[in-house]
Amino acid sequence: MKKLKITEMVRLTSEAFHRETKLPILVVLDDVRSMNNVGSIFRTADAFRLEGLVLCGITARPPHPDIHKTALGAEDSVSWRYATDSLEAVRQLREEGYQLLALEQAHGSQSLETFVTRPEERYALILGNEVRGVRDEVMAEVTTSLEIPQLGTKHSLNVSVAAGIALWQLVLPLLPTLKR
Repeated sequence: MKKLKITEMVRLTSEAFHRETKLPILVVLDDVRSMNNVGSIFRTADAFRLEGLVLCGITARPPHPDIHKTALGAEDSVSWRYATDSLEAVRQLREEGYQLLALEQAHGSQSLETFVTRPEERYALILGNEVRGVRDEVMAEVTTSLEIPQLGTKHSLNVSVAAGIALWQLVLPLLPTLKR
């Protein structure tokens, strides 16, 4: 087997990306402190052609070299907006018709692999601070809390790794709706 060269990969330009249909998923970053994590989540949002990101509170915003280091330009292709308060942001998203999904270990959480997205719904996946997780006030507003099963000694995954795992699970049922 031989790896593809970059010139052999068919990828959208940033301009074409903006014109293409997006999957109906927003990622809400609730006080994510690491700019490397923010950049990585931008890159994942680009890979899955998501609707965009909502950066809240202390979450850093582009342009910034530390975001660019892991986003590798995805901060230019993925739509994003800033909200000073994640609670207000998720309430607004609910009014706009989004199903609010927190990626968090909580009483009554649903195991990630059992959740199936539907193409007629819009979703906002809320990811929390690397230490404190999703704020309690925000958790009180969510439709569903999704949990990634943990089988080792640690209680959680890095937020950008968890985002990639969760987004793949959410995107998988929606892939047939996108032209590639």
